[in-house]
Amino acid sequence: MQIRLLGKISTTGRQILLTTLLLYVLQLTAAVNAAEPQEIVVTENRTPIDYLDLTGNTAVIDSEEIFITNPVHPYEMGVRVPGVWVSRGNGQEHLTAIRSAVLTGAGSCGAFLIMENSVPIRPSGFCNANQLMEVPVDQLAEIEVIRGPASALYGSNGLLGTMNALLPEPGSRPGITTSLEGGSNDFLRAKALWGSDTSSTTSWNAGLSADRDNGYRVDSGYKQARGFWNTQSDTNSGVLKTLVSGSWLDQETAGYIIGDKDIYKDPTINRSNPFPEAYRKASSLRAQMSWLPTANGPWAWSNTGYLRWSDMDFLMHFLPGQPQEQNGQISAGYMLLGQRDSFWDSVLTTGIDLEFASGYLDQYQEGPATGFGAARRPQGQQYDYDVWSIVAAPYARLQVPLSDKLTGTVGLRFEYMRYDYNNNMISGNTRADGTPCNDPKGCLYFRPESQSNDFLNTAPELGLVFRATEQLSLFSNLRRGFRAPQATELYRLQAEQNIDQIKPETVDSFELGLHGQYPSISYELLGYAMRKDNYIFQDSNRNNVNDGKSKHLGIEAGFTWQITTPVYLSFAGTWAKHTYDFTNNVVSKGDRIDTAPDIIGSVQLGYQAALGRTELEWVYNDGYFLETTNSRSYGGHNLLNWRLIIEPRQHWWAALRVNNITDAVYADRADFAFGNYRYFPGRSREYYLEIGYRTAGNL
Repeated sequence: MQIRLLGKISTTGRQILLTTLLLYVLQLTAAVNAAEPQEIVVTENRTPIDYLDLTGNTAVIDSEEIFITNPVHPYEMGVRVPGVWVSRGNGQEHLTAIRSAVLTGAGSCGAFLIMENSVPIRPSGFCNANQLMEVPVDQLAEIEVIRGPASALYGSNGLLGTMNALLPEPGSRPGITTSLEGGSNDFLRAKALWGSDTSSTTSWNAGLSADRDNGYRVDSGYKQARGFWNTQSDTNSGVLKTLVSGSWLDQETAGYIIGDKDIYKDPTINRSNPFPEAYRKASSLRAQMSWLPTANGPWAWSNTGYLRWSDMDFLMHFLPGQPQEQNGQISAGYMLLGQRDSFWDSVLTTGIDLEFASGYLDQYQEGPATGFGAARRPQGQQYDYDVWSIVAAPYARLQVPLSDKLTGTVGLRFEYMRYDYNNNMISGNTRADGTPCNDPKGCLYFRPESQSNDFLNTAPELGLVFRATEQLSLFSNLRRGFRAPQATELYRLQAEQNIDQIKPETVDSFELGLHGQYPSISYELLGYAMRKDNYIFQDSNRNNVNDGKSKHLGIEAGFTWQITTPVYLSFAGTWAKHTYDFTNNVVSKGDRIDTAPDIIGSVQLGYQAALGRTELEWVYNDGYFLETTNSRSYGGHNLLNWRLIIEPRQHWWAALRVNNITDAVYADRADFAFGNYRYFPGRSREYYLEIGYRTAGNL
């Protein structure tokens, strides 16, 4: 079934996207065949590699884009990448979609690998749906995004996409940069970045960001702080790098507004908060140390050890009964990477990832549930368990020159994961005291017996890249991505589930595309087809489904075009079709997956001169279905944003941002569950003003 998009806005949005894409194609044919310094990326191969030598996609959000966007929420950066939708919730909450629908459910976040300086921010099996809030997004030097499964060098939690948040290199921003910012809804933010230069053998930088928002909606708002300390020491025997980073969040959360289809348009309701008691408190701390010994032979080695800790407490306002969840983890790991550039005229990359983690989860419902399914959701303790996990994953990747212009890549990863689970409550789907619920099916929540579970996965990879010219390459790849079940998917079960039926989720992907880098334009254009098996998801009534299958087809395009010396145009657009590939009592094969727009995209038109920079941004979100039967939909929306940075005198700058210039009424996320339409209403027009100072050493 195809969505009939509502009104002229959606039709106009599609026309603008198609027109922009046509301009893009015309520019590809007109690009000047001249030498241009090539971009280097680090995520795909775990080591620096020329962008045009990639056998897959990589999108890069650079420091200038981060600086002018100055994101308050990760969503603002996601719109600049094809195929990515970081769906905004309330406060700092969000759900991520990369070549997928917006995924919900206990372990849905396990489909995405989030890294900081190439180290995962959370252990395999212990993801969090809102994990981007732990990263200092507003102080990054760069973000690299791989859509779909990454290379064989990466494993679990990288099923559908990988984001690598790269902090400023030590010594790259000497001196001091500081700023103060205020905005709508009593928003306040202070940022500071300190750093040394590279004149000595040890260089460093540190950053701190603290902000407060009193909330667009009633009884909402947050306070948060994020920071990092980054060092590098160069010695005769090698290079030592260290990084410490952390985050803290105290949020009063506004939940969904609930009602009829158009309730999000009602100005008397869309600022209300039906769940004023909802909250989220979260903290995280991470440390990593890397030793890169000076090469003494054909091999170059990298050794990285890391420690991580996180803790969270929040009210599950989106569930009947609103249980409280507390969870946390502490983990450690070691990553060994070796690369040999002269392996029979080929490049061999090999290594092993080791990880150990301990986590816990506690779920308690203070009062009786009401409404849909209330009899199955008992008051009191619902889950209480601890889990230990271990991961061991060797891998290898070989890049073989097949001709002067053609290079083939073959890779393979094995990954073993083991959980040791201890249930601290009575097992089964009863109340905490062992009495049954007042429902023929018993209580909804099911606690399995204490046990151990093992998973072994393999991820093969084949790829080709053809360097047609110094500025143009064509690539294709076949890859398998996987993720082991998350701990919450295995041990926070529902009554109808059987733990033996829960298997690792896999996706098989084919991708074909091209990269181009010219003096005036750089671009990426590709198509992909994916099939996902053992898809674990929740239907519109939040019932878990274990053995889903789905198909995904898409076209993605992204470019930056320097039209004239001061004027530029950037574009990120996606057309995709996401469908179920199985049938059960709520899903029919061929139905569209809910919360999966056909088209998402953005355009940035900017002007950069000596005194500053200005940018007008248009963001388009197509309509989408709200539940698995494809009978209810949201019509989509368009947003316009404007940004201005001026430097009136040396060392000083001022920045003004206006989000949602037209004051459009829209929903950040739409849903249908428990018999009702549910919305996170979008924010009305907002203003932000920042004043900043930097010493001469900063750029």
